Amino acid sequence: MINISLVPLIKIYTMTWPIPISADSPFSLQNIPYGVYSTEADPSPRIGVPVGDDFVLNLRVISQSGCLNCGSTPYLEADSLNPFMEQTADVWKTVRAAILSALGSDMNPFPANALDKSSEVINHLPCTIGDYTDFYSSREHATNVGIMFRGKENALQPNWLHLPVGYHGRASSVYLTGGDVVRPSGQLQKDKDDPKQGSVYGACRLCDFELEMAVFVGGPENAPGSTVSMDGAMDRIFGFVVMNDWSARDIQKWEYVPLGPFGAKNWATTISPWVVTPMALEPFKCATSAGEQTNPVPLDYLKDPEYGSYDINLGVDIQSPAMSEPARVVTSNFKNLYWNVKQQLVHHSVTGCNMRAGDLLGSGTISGQTEDSFGSMLEQCWKGTKEVKVGDETRKFLKDGDTVFMTGLCQKEGYGNVGFGECKARVVPAGTKLVPGKGKGVWLSE
Repeated sequence: MINISLVPLIKIYTMTWPIPISADSPFSLQNIPYGVYSTEADPSPRIGVPVGDDFVLNLRVISQSGCLNCGSTPYLEADSLNPFMEQTADVWKTVRAAILSALGSDMNPFPANALDKSSEVINHLPCTIGDYTDFYSSREHATNVGIMFRGKENALQPNWLHLPVGYHGRASSVYLTGGDVVRPSGQLQKDKDDPKQGSVYGACRLCDFELEMAVFVGGPENAPGSTVSMDGAMDRIFGFVVMNDWSARDIQKWEYVPLGPFGAKNWATTISPWVVTPMALEPFKCATSAGEQTNPVPLDYLKDPEYGSYDINLGVDIQSPAMSEPARVVTSNFKNLYWNVKQQLVHHSVTGCNMRAGDLLGSGTISGQTEDSFGSMLEQCWKGTKEVKVGDETRKFLKDGDTVFMTGLCQKEGYGNVGFGECKARVVPAGTKLVPGKGKGVWLSE
């Protein structure tokens, strides 16, 4: 068995072996996440694995060199993760084991150009996203929103405890961390108390974040008309990212009846750069905040014999242009979901929907039971009835210039840390022109 204990070493930029990994690095040998990156010196996108804080392993180079000793791996030489995602779960496990074996070798098995400095890495979207679906699976969040708009007696809609509620989002506007997002404009209800007054056009005034995570689907596509079963669901989950599902609350209020979110949600979604595999999260399995599903018991196809989640600490920080550092506004955990990722995937396919490698499934806002764990400004300000403290400032919703940072980290004694990289974006004024950044999927103010 590979020894994945951490070796605290001084940070250096040489081919010292083993690769130095600090004890607090989110990219321990327990992790081995995948992403796509380039450098100024070599602008061709390739798949990589961050190892510690200082290096990224170039999988194209090590695949071509044959040093992984796991057969032909042309899918590791692509410029996106899609070909690798299309492989079976057995292939994913074999590649991970081969990388760990190589990193655990007594002598460096890699070619001289197999490592790039993390400081020189330019991240790209990890794959071409085919379809994007967002769920609504935190009971705490759904209850909070329901109380605000329908009262305590009708907080949850009648179907909510029977199926994972979701809607189809917009894959083209899923962006990578590090860019800007433009405050959207659209139709707003003219009179907040009287919808019969109609609407006006204007910039969103109630711009919000939603703290979420998401999974990338992988594996061979199921045929149209067939389903993903509960016992096969984990073989279709390639990995996890942290996600910010940006929301325009006032646009949403006017448009969402009867068909749900549309323009309020299609303008921007931001994800973290590194895709963390289920194998890395295995030691962090835990119960959900619900504990069990008994009232009601799910239908047979949704029953998960291993019902549970992962202990992933999540945080949201906000920094305005006037602030010297970000301020924490949300502390939550991935376990605060009633419907887990297997149930979301299984229900998505129950009608015979074919799920393809590269599809992205958002968890829905992840809120806990305490106010500091509410995963959106809508909940933090309780529908605009109170101010939210952001460092020395206050606000009810996001202001232009606010940068929102989201993080996820697994920590457990005896295991290395598992992180996802930062999920970060800045809100810029309506009408701002954006231009492509250096990394694919990153857009910046002109």
